[in-house]
Amino acid sequence: MQVMEWRRKQTDKQKSFGLAFLVCILLFAGCNGGRAKAPKEVERTLAEEKKAKMLKAIEREFEDADAHFELGQLYQADGLWAQAEHQYNIALSFDPAHRQAQAARVKVLLESGDTAKAELLADEYMGRASVSAAGSLRLALAFQKEGLDEYALDCYQQALRLAPNSAKINRQLGYYYLSKNDKDRARDYLSRSFQLNTNQPEVAGELGRLGVAVEIPRKTEKRTKKLDKIVEESDRDLQTQ
Repeated sequence: MQVMEWRRKQTDKQKSFGLAFLVCILLFAGCNGGRAKAPKEVERTLAEEKKAKMLKAIEREFEDADAHFELGQLYQADGLWAQAEHQYNIALSFDPAHRQAQAARVKVLLESGDTAKAELLADEYMGRASVSAAGSLRLALAFQKEGLDEYALDCYQQALRLAPNSAKINRQLGYYYLSKNDKDRARDYLSRSFQLNTNQPEVAGELGRLGVAVEIPRKTEKRTKKLDKIVEESDRDLQTQ
């Protein structure tokens, strides 16, 4: 009897183990859909979904310059230079001052090998932006975002000529030279920026790392009523003594 009972328990254990193993296999297959997707496949799927979203946005409002720009970015990422430039061109037809589209169009022409056209357009866009420091600064930031550093530097300098006392433009030039490891020029522009606006702790930090001693001014107390009250209370105490 004891042997039979032991065998029955062993059989039950084997059945339980087999059932649990089968459940695990089914769960694993269900969670992975049969196989795990590779990272590149996931990226392609997301890109196609975003592309479809942009096409729908354009279908709803064809004049949406930002949607054409975003679609151009997706085409450019796929190496479809002509389609990308076409979308940037449409974006600029609706918003001629779309600085990101301007910089991206120059970049895609360079990537496609049309250097001559890229240089002509870069000069044209910088000429249009030269009417204001703000426009020049925005174009500089757009060029830098696209990795077109030489054009970005030209635009920063153009913006600085239009607004030499701008702390922000001096700061951006300082950061630009810092990214190029040109510490002397970075120090000069960051120092000038800090002189124009001492309320820049991040600039003070960079100057400190460059070996420039700076002192951040302490904030002055603007609300003095509380201080007046303390003095008045002290005066009353003295009078009652």
